[in-house]
Amino acid sequence: MSKEENLECSFCGRKKAETDLLIAGMDAHICDKCIEQAHGIVEEEISEAKSTSLSKDLTLKKPREIKDFLDQYIIGQDETKRAMAVAVYNHYKRLLQDKNTDDDVEIEKSNIVLVGETGTGKTLVAKTIAKMLNVPFSIVDATVLTQAGYVGEDVESILSRLLQVADYDVEKAERGIVFIDEIDKIARKGDNPSITRDVSGEGVQQALLKLLEGSVVNVAPKGGRKHPEQKFIEVNTKDILFIAGGAFSGIDKIISKRLNRQAVGFGASLEEDTLDKDNLLQYITPLDLKSFGLIPEIIGRLPVLSFMNPLDAKTLRAILTVPKNAIIKQYKKLFLMDNVEFTIEEEALNYIVDKAVHYKLGARGLRSLCEAIFTDAMFDLPSSDEKTLNVTKNYVEAKLSNTTLKKLKATS
Repeated sequence: MSKEENLECSFCGRKKAETDLLIAGMDAHICDKCIEQAHGIVEEEISEAKSTSLSKDLTLKKPREIKDFLDQYIIGQDETKRAMAVAVYNHYKRLLQDKNTDDDVEIEKSNIVLVGETGTGKTLVAKTIAKMLNVPFSIVDATVLTQAGYVGEDVESILSRLLQVADYDVEKAERGIVFIDEIDKIARKGDNPSITRDVSGEGVQQALLKLLEGSVVNVAPKGGRKHPEQKFIEVNTKDILFIAGGAFSGIDKIISKRLNRQAVGFGASLEEDTLDKDNLLQYITPLDLKSFGLIPEIIGRLPVLSFMNPLDAKTLRAILTVPKNAIIKQYKKLFLMDNVEFTIEEEALNYIVDKAVHYKLGARGLRSLCEAIFTDAMFDLPSSDEKTLNVTKNYVEAKLSNTTLKKLKATS
């Protein structure tokens, strides 16, 4: 018997004649069957390690805990915070469910659409939730998206941003959150067929369908059209939570028209009296989104619909001082870094809020007003010997001249 025929697998003891392939090492041999078995064990161990790391990295809290966390950063908007807390909790509970159970029930994604005026905190809600959960979060603007083959960005570029945030870790990106801003800007331009293609409207909505529902997408890591030579990365969107937000300017007229359809009859005037005409968004339904120009297929893939209340004077006043990241707290910290003790009187705060309400500047406008008021002090005080700044109503009035206010209104 030759020396080669004496060779056997060091793991299972099979002779070379009994194997298809026997691979030699330094002092040992391994057959093809043992290699297959070892490969299966490695795959199983890796998948278990991934699921363990997912549960370790993901800080999942109960809906009430999620809302309590949001309350620290966002004033009001209780209905939205409750809806978001439940949707996010169910989504990540779905990710952490045991894949090995024999149960045939498959939990579907609960993507969200937020409707609200500009500056009411749509982006802030999504950003705060991502911060709490410790997952990758990216914001994309729907206005730059076009159908493939046209000037603009492909829909897949949404995932390029998420990959960048996740440091190109595909597994991490596949459980992230994407906030699609200005979703209302890709509404269908009209029901009548046009001689020109609606490349940034209905075409983009159609392209978004596969992303929202969940599919494996080839993503160009650096953005598709500028680097055509790059290799594509496969990303599965099945576990990515999509939150779409938009102002949907003019949708209140659609809601009003729907609510006041029965303008004649005894019940008409009574029903009209109970409606809050200053906040018609609270009566929004998926039907209104369809009337606005979103296609039924995309509405079906955004099952959670919530609204943002308009900001009144009381809410704006709280936004200035109450949240953890309140604007006044930020300025206090900035001045403290230069050893300047900063205080602001109640009357001054109320005056800032009055101007924000009067000029319809919203929450973003509060920041613009504060910048206009404190810029001179932030320029002069670091170089001076003064170590206190007390802001009064007169000080604010002097800094907010009519010219400044007109500029702020024009840019809001």
